[in-house]
Amino acid sequence: MNTKTKPNKSFLIIGILALLWNIMGLFQFIMAAFMQDTMLETYGETYTPQQMELFLNTFYFLGDVPNDLVGFTFFIGTMAMMAASVFFFLSLNAVDAKWRNSILVSGLITFIAAVHYNYMRDVDPGDTTFFRYVDWILTVPLMCVEFYLILKVAGATKSMMWKLIFWSTVMLVTGFFGEFNDGSALGLGPAMWGLLSGAAYFYIAYMVWFGEVKKVAVSAGGAVLKAHNTLAWFVLVGWAIYPLGYMLGTEGWYSGLQDLVSLDMNVVYNIGDAVNKIGFGLVVYNLAVSK
Repeated sequence: MNTKTKPNKSFLIIGILALLWNIMGLFQFIMAAFMQDTMLETYGETYTPQQMELFLNTFYFLGDVPNDLVGFTFFIGTMAMMAASVFFFLSLNAVDAKWRNSILVSGLITFIAAVHYNYMRDVDPGDTTFFRYVDWILTVPLMCVEFYLILKVAGATKSMMWKLIFWSTVMLVTGFFGEFNDGSALGLGPAMWGLLSGAAYFYIAYMVWFGEVKKVAVSAGGAVLKAHNTLAWFVLVGWAIYPLGYMLGTEGWYSGLQDLVSLDMNVVYNIGDAVNKIGFGLVVYNLAVSK
């Protein structure tokens, strides 16, 4: 029995509105970051500073103009992940019933991230660590659950799922200790905490590339295996962005990297979150509509 239904027209309308919102955000950032001084020189004698500020804020309905790269990536990250959440939630009735939990989890991942991003973008960049890890401790294990949900049809066990959740939690907790309070917890230092976090990350990568997760995916074959392989690439390449952000924000044997890469670690994390969380969901969605 086919349990799919046609998606509502509001699905397309909301998607278009979300796209327009992000375009306006991009335009606003360009105006604020690159044209503000020129506009003030040109029109400063005609309009008051209050009028100029009102104009620059016209398209930014949720707060002040993000005139720096960190603020801009927070804004785009918030809107992109909120738009993705709407997309996934409205897609629930457009896929077969067996994939609805996977789509629901995809929507929860991006929605939780969007809520945290909406809060973090108004916080001082140096104070985002705690809130970012609260976001990750909720969303990263859910990303691991996605492996279980898509492979459940091929016999994936809850034991496998809990292993992924456990090691993802170890990865995040040790990473938090390395970034919080200069990594001084238990006297290990950020480099050692980073090493422990990296070890947990590589074990997860091993499980999805060569371990029991991969074996279940191979037994499933077809579109499920293809989706698994794509998610595995997200883990290997997409998740590798986070160690880079970690090294840019902490001190250790890798400190010279900060002289080579001038990006703020928040920019790296923001880009990584948007790409990985939305990307994970889109892979699952593509699998759901193809089966």
